[in-house]
Amino acid sequence: LLDKIKECTLANPENEWIVGGGWTVPDFAPSGLPDKKLLDEIVSDRPVSLKSSDGHSLWVNSKALELAGITAATPDPENGRIDRYPNSQEPSGSLQEDSAIMLVMDLEPELTTEDLINGLKYSRDLFHSLGITGVQDAILKLKPGDAYYGLDAYNYLDNRNELNLHVVTALFWENSKPLDQQLPQFLKIRQQQQTNGNVKATSIKIWQDGVIETQTAALLEPYSDRSDGYRGDLQNTPDNLNTAVVALDAAGFQIHFHAIGDRAIRVSLDALEEAINSNGTRDSRHHLSHIELFNPADIPRFAAMNVIANFQPLWAIQDEYITDLTWPRLGEERSKWLYPIGSMQRTGAKVGFGSDWYVTSVNPLDGIETAVTRLDPNGLTDVPLGQNEEISLAQAIENYTLNSAYVNFLDHRVGSVEVGKQADLVILDRNLFAIPTSEINEAKVIATLFEGRLVYGTLKIQ
Repeated sequence: LLDKIKECTLANPENEWIVGGGWTVPDFAPSGLPDKKLLDEIVSDRPVSLKSSDGHSLWVNSKALELAGITAATPDPENGRIDRYPNSQEPSGSLQEDSAIMLVMDLEPELTTEDLINGLKYSRDLFHSLGITGVQDAILKLKPGDAYYGLDAYNYLDNRNELNLHVVTALFWENSKPLDQQLPQFLKIRQQQQTNGNVKATSIKIWQDGVIETQTAALLEPYSDRSDGYRGDLQNTPDNLNTAVVALDAAGFQIHFHAIGDRAIRVSLDALEEAINSNGTRDSRHHLSHIELFNPADIPRFAAMNVIANFQPLWAIQDEYITDLTWPRLGEERSKWLYPIGSMQRTGAKVGFGSDWYVTSVNPLDGIETAVTRLDPNGLTDVPLGQNEEISLAQAIENYTLNSAYVNFLDHRVGSVEVGKQADLVILDRNLFAIPTSEINEAKVIATLFEGRLVYGTLKIQ
């Protein structure tokens, strides 16, 4: 990792900033917190800003901290954390969650429109190569120059018939801003957005907690590896969340929650229950994503309230995130309830699958294999995560296709092969039902069609 950073620095001597990402929290186990000194030894005269693969942490050098004015006297921002050396207030070089991360990232050179369009073209081509024709963009910010500012790029390609994707954008809820400053802007964007194109602005993303690995997820009980009773913080208080969710639901928006810890899951469900009690039942298709740690009492609530359980099945394995950084923080009993996909399916709840790409592989075949086996699809684990949480191949495929189309209000048009539906199709080089489950992710996409048009591969099948 350090060699790659050094290589990039030497290859780009003219760049004022070194900006990148993709490092993983387990690289720095058991704390999960990288040190600024490692970067200072590589480059000290230019700021370095490297986002973690999960998007919840930023690793920076001393120059970046200096430019951002972050010192020992700087308090932690609301809903964020400036990591510090033990028994000291000196910042150690990592920042947790959006409010802290943006103290540095707001200073980075802005991305241009061309940057965003080229990035979207790359993403589109990657998706097509893996048989993907529809997505929900989980964070779309409204500030130009930000990497998550993408609506103009989407529309640019869609207006030229070059997008070839169904896209629902989840507009980013800023936890620090009041409702009356955000709702009018969301309504304006939704109204301005084309109604006859492939890009919709109909969902709102609410980030309700962080991640267990760096102890920013919100838990019902304290972290097991701490003695101070700390159980993580909610990004929005229950009262504030209830107010926002009731108003957004009344305005007809779909709400897409980030909820990792069991407390974040519970208060998100409580907010949706409050919305139902206040506004009545409608076809809202609200969904909670990631949903890693459950109190088992909350599993049946999804079906009872018609809330979609949006899992990323590729995470349901005994990798180093789980064994090195999750189990020690939760203890044995709570760890039985990590990613309970099978339990959720058995309640009759609607389950949708996604990748959370760029966090992990966007290949649906990786996630399908993991959902069926609870093992790493590349053979890196040999013990399934949890007990009786595997699901059938047919269920896993449905969760990635028809149920994900349902999340995006597109199940009447796509998601299954039926007369009258749009021909969004993927052709694989083998029958997934005729091979061992351990070989599912070895299948290759031969062709992808969008609206009946070939957008990847060939139809000249031998």
